[in-house]
Amino acid sequence: MSSALAIAAVTAFLKSRIENGLVDEGVNASIGGDAVVSVLPPDRITTGSDERPQLNLFLHQVTPHASLRSGERSGQRTMLGLDLHYLLTAYGAQDLQIEILLGYAALVLHRMPFIGRDSIREALATLASDAHGGIPPPTLRALAGFDPDSQIDRLEIRPQYLSGEDLSKIWSPLQARYRPSLAYKVSMVAIG
Repeated sequence: MSSALAIAAVTAFLKSRIENGLVDEGVNASIGGDAVVSVLPPDRITTGSDERPQLNLFLHQVTPHASLRSGERSGQRTMLGLDLHYLLTAYGAQDLQIEILLGYAALVLHRMPFIGRDSIREALATLASDAHGGIPPPTLRALAGFDPDSQIDRLEIRPQYLSGEDLSKIWSPLQARYRPSLAYKVSMVAIG
């Protein structure tokens, strides 16, 4: 399947891992409600008095990976190495929901600093299956055909420090209300 799906595959994988991690940790009991994990731009998240407990994983930047320049080859194809930069933001209307969600999400991502292609393949196949009683959306069905073998050796997930100025540069153009966030860099996704 096309390597153009690599970015979406990584995002879907991370979303799934965070969702499963929250369930495994029993977070819903800690926050008094069902937490949702989304992958939307922050300006599309409902905020205010009816704000629900939610984590949002927003891909805010894609940069070239330093060790694999666009001219390098893998087999017969020219490969483009990319780093994906995410903003993980917590939402909630009740006291301490945001802090609890961010804490658990940070723990989930901390426990998986390196991800192999088998884990990605398994997660994408599960997301695209109809075993949960519903028909998956076309986007997830498309990702089921993504083959990480030719695109991803292993992903490295690292927390990133963003200064107040850096955060302002991200949040201001979005015209969304700022929420506490963690930044992560995922290296390396190859497209070729």
